[in-house]
Amino acid sequence: MTTAEAILTAVTWWGVIGGIVAVVFLGYGIDRIDEDADGAFVFRPLLVPGIVVIWPLVLWRWYCLASGRDHWAHRHRPRRHRHRIFAYAMPIAIVAVIVAGLAVRQSWPDHIAPERLSPPAEDSQ
Repeated sequence: MTTAEAILTAVTWWGVIGGIVAVVFLGYGIDRIDEDADGAFVFRPLLVPGIVVIWPLVLWRWYCLASGRDHWAHRHRPRRHRHRIFAYAMPIAIVAVIVAGLAVRQSWPDHIAPERLSPPAEDSQ
């Protein structure tokens, strides 16, 4: 089995499992964990692509919410204690990437003369 076949097989199985999780979650589970979704069937097909892609996270959140392991009081508390770190780190990282990109930039080869392209010839029929 080549690497491409292995990747294609893995992506196929990921999609199959994600599709099964999407069908089961949207048909059975979403009504149990979100009372606002009870009877709302129009928006559910819109959730299918996202559930297929992140099905392990969907299963984990479904388990946490259904078993009562979710800390509701902490769910909506903003996690801002790291914002200051990222506020300083992101501009430094952006400048570092730009400087590194300019430092490793290749120069144009001087021994190659530019060549003027001519327009395509018209067909006479």
